[in-house]
Amino acid sequence: MSEVDSFSRDLSVGQVAVRSGVTVSALHFYEREGLIQSWRTSGNQRRFDRSVLRRVAVIRAAQRAGIPLKAVGELFAGLPLDGAPAKEDWQAMSLAWREDLQERIHQLQSLRDGLGGCIGCGCLSLAECGFVNPNDKMADTEGGTLLFREKKPDLT
Repeated sequence: MSEVDSFSRDLSVGQVAVRSGVTVSALHFYEREGLIQSWRTSGNQRRFDRSVLRRVAVIRAAQRAGIPLKAVGELFAGLPLDGAPAKEDWQAMSLAWREDLQERIHQLQSLRDGLGGCIGCGCLSLAECGFVNPNDKMADTEGGTLLFREKKPDLT
């Protein structure tokens, strides 16, 4: 068989793993989640279309950005199962994820900035701290959610 013939052939799960840098078990997981698909040969060997390599690359890029696989699957649902995402598809996916990433960046920056202020204030009050215990609506009741509650003086 010539090199050209082997290049045009479908890929085994092992070949996809080597070419994509993803473990075989991860590929099986992606398949169970509906992100990629394979078929079986007459000898019951799993085969993938070459386009799966681009899908796996998109999955890996999304994971590096912290995009949940569910979100990847939702956007992949609009693509043909046997086709690779085109440049336009990738642009649409990245735009869809941009807002989510921007929100997470904002949350992390707030966390970073609040952490220094919390430690600097010296209160270290789990019952009242807006950083350690934000939005705890039960903090003023005995049934509060805090594990460690400061005793309030009995003023009666």
